[in-house]
Amino acid sequence: MLPLSILLFGVTGRVLALENGLARTPQMGWNTWNHFSCGITEDTILSAARALVDTGLKKLGYEYVLIDDCWHAPTRNAMTNAPVVDPERFPNGMKHVSDAVHKLGLKIGIYSDAGSKTCASRFGSLGYEEIDAKQYAEWEIDYLSAAQSLPPFVKSVLSELHSLSVAEYDNCYNEGQSGTPTISRNRYLTMSEALNKTGRPILYSMYCAMMRIVDFAAPVGQKAGPGHFNDLDMLEIGNGGMTYDEYVTHFSMWAILKSPLILGNDLTSMSDETFSIISNEQLISINQDPMGSAAFRVWKKGDLQLWVGNLVEWETVVAIINEADEAVETSISISDVFVDGSENSRNNPYLLYDLWQRTDGSDPRSGPHASAGYGKYEGVVQGHIRKVHIKPHQTRVFKLGVIWGAEAAAKQKQEDAAAGIGMDQNPPMDSSAESWVLYGVPAPYLFFGLGVLGAISILVAVSFCDINRVKGYALLRSDQV
Repeated sequence: MLPLSILLFGVTGRVLALENGLARTPQMGWNTWNHFSCGITEDTILSAARALVDTGLKKLGYEYVLIDDCWHAPTRNAMTNAPVVDPERFPNGMKHVSDAVHKLGLKIGIYSDAGSKTCASRFGSLGYEEIDAKQYAEWEIDYLSAAQSLPPFVKSVLSELHSLSVAEYDNCYNEGQSGTPTISRNRYLTMSEALNKTGRPILYSMYCAMMRIVDFAAPVGQKAGPGHFNDLDMLEIGNGGMTYDEYVTHFSMWAILKSPLILGNDLTSMSDETFSIISNEQLISINQDPMGSAAFRVWKKGDLQLWVGNLVEWETVVAIINEADEAVETSISISDVFVDGSENSRNNPYLLYDLWQRTDGSDPRSGPHASAGYGKYEGVVQGHIRKVHIKPHQTRVFKLGVIWGAEAAAKQKQEDAAAGIGMDQNPPMDSSAESWVLYGVPAPYLFFGLGVLGAISILVAVSFCDINRVKGYALLRSDQV
């Protein structure tokens, strides 16, 4: 299972975070730790970098190659105290690896720790922040990631980024320099300032080990945005221990919550199924949406959760999770999707796309040679997304597109009906009366209105007949006079 870690713990000002040109969208790349742990070498890194290019993952946005713990030599440089790489694992040095990664059009990151030792007991950066930052810049490192295990009260102190590249900046062996937000902030701020002094743009982020990542992410989505995204830790897809549907949930939630998408599997020997998940261009597009708005949880009812997020072009992402061990079928109310929206937004029709179904209906698990991309059009919806079948531990992800005008909606429905699209979402008239909608009026109201009109018509007709009878009687009486 993936480490239960979450969120960016902020150490710098929001203005710097937003104006340094970094992390305008969540980072995407690959990290050594989840699959290789300490078993890394120069070849491990460069093989993964080449795989990002050869598989086409680079074109999808995966651009960072992140070297986690255990790259270190046994000790620092005895003369300068500068960090030194393990000469057996990296015989050509870190600058050689960095240059090779950059030649592939990728970026490189490296790991450190805000303590005297890393979590794997290599030398840490505590007390050596400026020396280490200078060395990282000389190696032309692009990403420095920071992970620390923080007590619960720190989880609300999130998300401001600084400039500089990535690795992991952990919190093991912190020599007692923790316990309050101020102490933790100051220790990480020291490295942040040291990185800035180098003059090299290096992205600086941190991971905090937390339980129940998605649940902890629920109340802090508003903290995320361009320049400061909540980091839910590396992806475990392809490393075993989860089913296909669980991997889909994993990738879906990381994507819509705008977490960095950092792969953690062996890129050189992944299955078609693994590739099909991490290459879902629709979910990647949502993750990289320039609005930078993380999805939020609308409700949690038993084993079901509904999440909604705003996108550019007035589009909306809708995800529903089934945490149960049994499949369920449900409907999603558009009023819930636009719970804070206007009455029009709740009543309007929308174009519905299923983001885990391929456009031609082919096997969604197809690998690099799939016949079509994701995002199958499912028709026009209004009022509800009906008949949503969710398998155990699965997440269904939809996108709602705006239809401008009633005429356009009616025309689209006609075209869909002719093509046999959207029948589940627009039931025929012999379905239950509750599902009928005519000109936007639900059937019960429609029937009531027709009944009232009918009663009025009968009364008018009776009254008209009575009047004629009176007139006829009056004529008859006049003739008899």
